[in-house]
Amino acid sequence: MRSLTERHQHILNQVQQKGSVSVLDLCNELEVSSVTIRKDLKLLEDKNCLFRTHGGATQNNPYTTDRPVNEKEKLQSAEKIKIGAAAANLIQPDDSILIASGTTVLALAKSIQPVGNLTVITSALNVALELIHHQNIEVLQLGGLLRKSSSSVMGPYAESILADFFCSKFFLGVDGIDLEFGLTTTSAMEAHLNRQMMAVSQKTIVIADSTKFGKRGFGKICGLDEIDQIITDKGLPEHIAEKLEAMGVKVILV
Repeated sequence: MRSLTERHQHILNQVQQKGSVSVLDLCNELEVSSVTIRKDLKLLEDKNCLFRTHGGATQNNPYTTDRPVNEKEKLQSAEKIKIGAAAANLIQPDDSILIASGTTVLALAKSIQPVGNLTVITSALNVALELIHHQNIEVLQLGGLLRKSSSSVMGPYAESILADFFCSKFFLGVDGIDLEFGLTTTSAMEAHLNRQMMAVSQKTIVIADSTKFGKRGFGKICGLDEIDQIITDKGLPEHIAEKLEAMGVKVILV
């Protein structure tokens, strides 16, 4: 049996290599009980070496906090530009699409060069202002309670408007993507609006940089089995991409 120090070193090595570990895998690798592993993880978390999660541990803090949109826009900006451009390529001539809020969807809006006439329904004020300059884009701005941190609207009024429309694609930005818990945002009210947007769309396409994986926000949007596609950057670990594909989610890395 390995000593306490050897177990802790093994756990930290695995977390560093994989980004996250499960209690079950560590039990098999170290040939100890789950009680022992959970105690080890607690000790390591108390030393700020990792973050415990449901059923395991991760290298990065899995819990997201709300930040102003102008602050978030500066994070992973190069990756967001590439993701936005790849998402824009999926838009068809004379398409009708839904765009949620967030800095990655703003990068999408900046990349849109429509062929024919494009109709865009959005909850994001900054997305609408970006697209208003295109003569052949018709923008329908949802109304409702203004969420200042994301420069977007939410609430029952915004949701009620959606009942009159149906779009081919919904481009969704998120704060967290967890393989078990699903897609999340820091606002429960915005998460509910996102679900309504999904309901009136033929296809849901998540656009998010790789730092969003392994994190959870307060409001759950949906499970990963409910989406069609994810566009992210090449920082996504290969084993996560493989798990997503196995779930039936198409993954595009840029």
